[in-house]
Amino acid sequence: MASKSSILDIDTQIEKLRERRKTLIAKSAERFARAATKAGLAEMEITDEEVDRIFEEIAARFRKAKEKGAGGTAASPHGSANGGAGAKTEVPHDG
Repeated sequence: MASKSSILDIDTQIEKLRERRKTLIAKSAERFARAATKAGLAEMEITDEEVDRIFEEIAARFRKAKEKGAGGTAASPHGSANGGAGAKTEVPHDG
């Protein structure tokens, strides 16, 4: 007969997964904070709404590159040297 997990065992696993999730979120936040600081964004006056919009644009660019990559072409989310679809866009920072 197969052994059954007790409710206590399941609750323990759930708590461990919650802690793991919390740790992964914190590490991700630290990673993005380091990148923003390194790029000089910490010193700029950028509204939260603008930061959200910029990150949404970045995420969309990476998703699009990933979809293209899945189609058999090796797409780079960092753009091309000739100013193609992934080229840097000038963003006004005067709020």
